[in-house]
Parts: sequence; C-alpha cells; structure tokens
Amino acid sequence: MRLLLLVLSGLLTLACHTVSAEEILVYSGRSDKFVKPVFDAFTRKTGIKVVLHSGSSTALLNKLNLEQRQTKADVFISNDAGNLQKGAELGLFRPVSNKIARNIPSNYRAKDNSWLGLSARARVLVVNTNSPLAREVDSVFDLASPKLKGQLAITHSSNESYIAGVTVYMVSAGKEKTLQWLKGMKDNVDNSVFNKHGKIVKAVADGKKAVGLVNHYYIYRHLDKHPDAPIKLVMPDQIGSDMGVAWNVAGAAIIKHSKKAKAVEKLFEFMTSREGQTLFAEANREYPVRPGISASSTIPSVGSFKVADVPMAELGKQRGATLDLIEKAGMP
Repeated sequence: MRLLLLVLSGLLTLACHTVSAEEILVYSGRSDKFVKPVFDAFTRKTGIKVVLHSGSSTALLNKLNLEQRQTKADVFISNDAGNLQKGAELGLFRPVSNKIARNIPSNYRAKDNSWLGLSARARVLVVNTNSPLAREVDSVFDLASPKLKGQLAITHSSNESYIAGVTVYMVSAGKEKTLQWLKGMKDNVDNSVFNKHGKIVKAVADGKKAVGLVNHYYIYRHLDKHPDAPIKLVMPDQIGSDMGVAWNVAGAAIIKHSKKAKAVEKLFEFMTSREGQTLFAEANREYPVRPGISASSTIPSVGSFKVADVPMAELGKQRGATLDLIEKAGMP
C-alpha cells in the first residue's frame, strides 16, 4: 500500500533514551508545543515525568509495529484518528479502563476503548475576502469547479488530515462523487500543492490563491500575527447539504507492551479530565471532546455548525479504500 511504503521509506530513527521507572515514554505524532503544556501540568501534579519522541504519526505507528514487545514506549499519540484505529487493528494497544474512557463520547474513541480522542478539529475553507471567487464556495465539492483553476490551494495527498477528510467525504457522499471531486481538484491545482497548511493560509492571505482547504486553527494562527489579513473561515457543507463539516480527532493509546500500567492510567485520567481537556483546547484552539468543556471563544462554538455523521473509527477502517481512491484520481 502506498502509505505504508511512504512512511517506511522515511521512517525516522529516534535517539535512544534510558527511561526511568518514574518516566513515561510517549511516541508523539503531534508537535511538542501542543502536548507539552498538558504533560508539564501532569508532571507538576503527579511527579511522573513524560519523555517525548516526536515524529510523523504514521512513521511512529510503523516503528511501533516493527518493535512490538521490544518497544520502550508506553503511549502513542496521533494527530489523526485513522492511525489510532489502524494501530488498534494491528493489536498494538490495550484498552483504557472504562472509568476513564467514559469521559469521552463513544463517537470519539475505539469501540473497545483501545484509543481515545483528546481534541477535535474541523476541515474548513479559507478564502480571500477580496476575491470574487470567495462567494463561489460553500461546499468542499465546490473546490472541483473549473472556476477555481489556478486559484485553489491544497496539501499533498499523503497529508494525514487530507486523507482523513477524503475519508469523511467518501463515506458521506459516496466513492464516485468523491472521485470526481478529487479529479476536479487535481485539474485546478495542476500538480502544484503545498507541504504545510500554514503555507496555504499565507498564499490565500497574500492573494496568490483565492481559496484553500485547511484545518480550522491554521486560520487563527495566521490572524494572530496578521489581524488585518483579508481572509475568513468558511464552514463548508452547512446550508442545503446533508453532510456537514469533516471532523477529526487527535488522540492517544496505551501501548500493549508497556510495563507502567498505573502511571499510564494516571496520565490518561489527567488528559481526559476537565483540566487536561481545557489545556488541550488552549494549546491549539482545538475542540475538547469531553462534554461540558468550552473551546476558545475565538473559534466557532460547538453546536453552531453541522458535523458530518462519521464515527472517528471509520477514518482507520476506511483508510485503504481512501488511499485507493486518491491513487485512482492521481492526486499529487
């Protein structure tokens, strides 16, 4: 499979680290700045240190699958529910206790509690408010319109958020419609894609592109630095659509061969607590998945927009079909 080949070819070699009995080793597919505030608070509260080995979620998952019982890691964190579900299907994780898991709604965790979602994000459109084309889009499927030829910004097709979004659209709208959408976007970008979502937002803000497909928080990061930038967020597929916005979660799993069950359970208890969920929300303007925790006041509130009715576990279960569809379309 293409994804496996990609990640194996680029599989990172992590530095050896001797982890003491009072430390938890985390394979983290998230940037340190998004998880470190949570782990620092956990250490202050419990005295248990957290050691981070960071890299691509997919590469780390494949590393973990190669290591099996020889791994020194205790926890796997992914920025994508698809990798978490694939890890569960590979038998790499062990379930979190029911007491902890019930803090997270069933739609945002594995059926057997082998992984839990910790924070959610929306797949949205960023548009340049000075462009007349900004009024032409209110659905992700509008991105295939020939009107956007040369004016569309998307990431490369191996980006994990890109893959997750395509899965949601495929499950919601069907393979044929999604295939035609992919082909239309391919024509519009003419093999010119971006390697980072932040670069997409900048290109739209600079007027080089009229519209881009990104995770919601990248727009707010740009506006923090450039409050007068001529961009706005469009929450797609709301009015007149049965689908709603594509949703994804970052989450965590306990590695099956970890020998630090008590310490790791304490970490999961903290990450799903009101304090931990608030810290996740503040670190990256993502949406807490535990009910009753408020997101940042600067982003659209939960309940103000429609979310596609696709359980997060499907992002892993349908991953193979998604990658086949992307390859069939010939996406760069």
